[in-house]
Amino acid sequence: MLRIKPHFQNFEEYLSYDDGTDYLYELFNGELIEVPPESGLNVSIAGFLFVQFALMLGHQRVRGHGLELEVRGEPRNRFPDLTIIRETHVQQLSHRNTIRLSMEPPILLVEVVSPGEVQHQRDYVAKRQQYQDAGVPEYWLIDPELQTITVLELQNDQYVEVGRFRSNDRILSPGFPSLNLTAEQVLSAGA
Repeated sequence: MLRIKPHFQNFEEYLSYDDGTDYLYELFNGELIEVPPESGLNVSIAGFLFVQFALMLGHQRVRGHGLELEVRGEPRNRFPDLTIIRETHVQQLSHRNTIRLSMEPPILLVEVVSPGEVQHQRDYVAKRQQYQDAGVPEYWLIDPELQTITVLELQNDQYVEVGRFRSNDRILSPGFPSLNLTAEQVLSAGA
């Protein structure tokens, strides 16, 4: 059976669409692009951080890969590996797990970089620009291939590198100064 792919004129049309599945889609030039499943490594690292932040903030403030973030540019939405949301988001997201541009941005976004030049470019350049433009105060890039965690902080509408952490370096988070994790603890969570 041939399925006709819908074309959307705007983000509101996309938000009202339901194909009856649990698939995640990025909206690119009005077309749906299915988001592939995450690797086990990415899921393990994001899961470890989910637990750490949930113990600190409560489980409702921590969202996994299913949270959708509306952004400017193409694609029009992203699904970060981990998102720390604001208290006000909890109620706002009760019907749909989507943070719109009209809402306050989340506090922290985390991406676990998958291997390959395309993925590297997407996380280090494209997503960085979109998250910066959306006003997200803090963005982490966890790179298992390079064995680094890069923490970026929004200052004067631009991301500035707080640090690039390796091995036993304690991760310095501007938004969560009491966080007591090393790069090795996070990176080894995927092993």
